[in-house]
Amino acid sequence: MNGPATLPPWLPTAPCTPGRCAAHPDGTGPEPGAGPLRALARLAAGTATVLLGVLLAPAAAPLPAAARLALVRRWTRTAVRAFGVRVRYAGIPATGPLLVVANHVSWLDIPLLAAVLPARTVAKAEVRHWPVLGLVAALGGTLFIDRDRLRALPGTVRAMAAILAAGGRVAVFPEGSTWCGRERGRFRPAAFQAALDAGCAVQPVRIDYRPADAAAYVGDDPLGASLWRVVTARRPTAEVRLADPLPSGRYPDRRALAAAAERAVAPRGTTRQDPARRIPAQRAVASDSANLSSPSVHQRASSRPAAASSSRTPS
Repeated sequence: MNGPATLPPWLPTAPCTPGRCAAHPDGTGPEPGAGPLRALARLAAGTATVLLGVLLAPAAAPLPAAARLALVRRWTRTAVRAFGVRVRYAGIPATGPLLVVANHVSWLDIPLLAAVLPARTVAKAEVRHWPVLGLVAALGGTLFIDRDRLRALPGTVRAMAAILAAGGRVAVFPEGSTWCGRERGRFRPAAFQAALDAGCAVQPVRIDYRPADAAAYVGDDPLGASLWRVVTARRPTAEVRLADPLPSGRYPDRRALAAAAERAVAPRGTTRQDPARRIPAQRAVASDSANLSSPSVHQRASSRPAAASSSRTPS
């Protein structure tokens, strides 16, 4: 997600900035906003929904796996809707362990993915310290990564592979930073090594917002300003499109797999034909018990041979 103004040179950066990409509403735009009373009501409802989920999380712990994850899906959908965002989903979730990859525009991307494909999310370490949302991320089993430490990346990839090998799901945003939606970044290949090591499929997801300016959370934009921009938008809408899953075994290495996933989430009309034959999406939603992370993420993954080792090549 977005980060500080000064970043290490190896980190991906977007040209998107709040001034260029995020139209902070001031009442003078071409489309009238939601109005202060409606905006405050949305902000209160969304915050209350998030806090209610946090408070009820311990009570849901004894429930069966399928019931817990059904609650996660319902809770995240309700929270997004409470903030005033209408959502349209297209496509069918694949079954089994999955590396879920998506383009990255906003903090809203995380609950939107959880509403259809609950997973352990990879996020920057700063998210842990966000008010309310940081606690939600921690309770959801987020894998926090220190982006300033390049040497930490192979360990994160091994942790992801362990979760996938145990039958779970991991969600990651391979662009490495948020982009405004009009501009988009290249998919960095490091995370795709986890899918190769675990021998699981990759589920590409495309997320679009209308208006894009309201949802874009880029550069050094404060979280509070982004929240206010969302709730003051008149009719914010998100579209989440699930592409066909990509079987990792049909690609020679993580770079080829990353390129295929990037093509799958490209805007309509720009996608090139994937040279590898895809498997059809499954009709049934994946068994929610596969998302549980009961095995430690530090355990050794039973990996099959892959084109390159994630511990050797953190690119």
